[in-house]
Amino acid sequence: MDSIIRTEGLEFSYDSADDSAPKIVLHGLDLEIEKGTFVAIIGHNGSGKSTLAKHFNAILLPQGGRVLVGGADTADEARTLEIRRRVGMVFQNPDNQIVATVVEEDVAFAPENLGYPPGEIRRRVDEALEIVGMYDYREHAPHLLSGGQKQRVAIAGVLAMGPECVVFDEPTAMLDPRGRESIVKVIRDLSGNRGVTVVLITHHMDEAINADRVVVMSDGEVLMDGTPREVFLDVGTLRQAGLDIPETTALLHELKKDGFDLPLDALTVDECADAIYAALKEAPAGNGGRGTVPLKRAGADERKNRYCRLSEPTN
Repeated sequence: MDSIIRTEGLEFSYDSADDSAPKIVLHGLDLEIEKGTFVAIIGHNGSGKSTLAKHFNAILLPQGGRVLVGGADTADEARTLEIRRRVGMVFQNPDNQIVATVVEEDVAFAPENLGYPPGEIRRRVDEALEIVGMYDYREHAPHLLSGGQKQRVAIAGVLAMGPECVVFDEPTAMLDPRGRESIVKVIRDLSGNRGVTVVLITHHMDEAINADRVVVMSDGEVLMDGTPREVFLDVGTLRQAGLDIPETTALLHELKKDGFDLPLDALTVDECADAIYAALKEAPAGNGGRGTVPLKRAGADERKNRYCRLSEPTN
């Protein structure tokens, strides 16, 4: 599969506030993002994940190595516009991306500046707003919208440019659970149904389980790289890196320590519930089975039910 983004020996550092040595953030990083894939990049604060994301569409330029977008070097100023048309970016705070006082005018801002004719702008704006579920709000004032709605308008503004790839830099960090769910739904749709390459920078592990691939960063380097099931099975390495694990994995991990024979790769709520139900159903009645006592088994069943109730997504 062809790559849309490739970093080769990428190095970057920030100047220190005092006269001390610059803070090195990325250490000769090699990474490839293939077209049409959904890649989640996770890491603790200061791991370099957001700095890396800003290199994908030339917001930041390498101090060592290079970044290629569709073969174009981001250091080539003559190709910056082309690169930013191909790779759009959505940030944490939607207020930083909304520039107009009417939703449809905001979404039209980028296509207008790219010189598209009025009819094409109208088509792009309507299509983008339909994709994110905000078409009915096209004549509303953005400042009257909820946080999740504002973020969807910001996403529509990026989609109106027709990018091949969208980089989401912690887009749900400032949202409540309902707002988070609305953004995750849009991301899944872009990746699963519309052929858009998605790079998601997140600290919410339950958002990463839907990706095709998870890249774990630590101290400016790639610590782990694999499918969600491969990465989240290695609970020890993730915790040593200061990262949480999906709630489903955490629950199964604790139950496994209690003596239950459970798979740790059941990542979704449904998979987790099915795995626990199967283990309870197969357990010998009366004596607890697998070296556990009946009280502990009842407690695990109660924890399962409570977890599944709390984990049901809101509409």
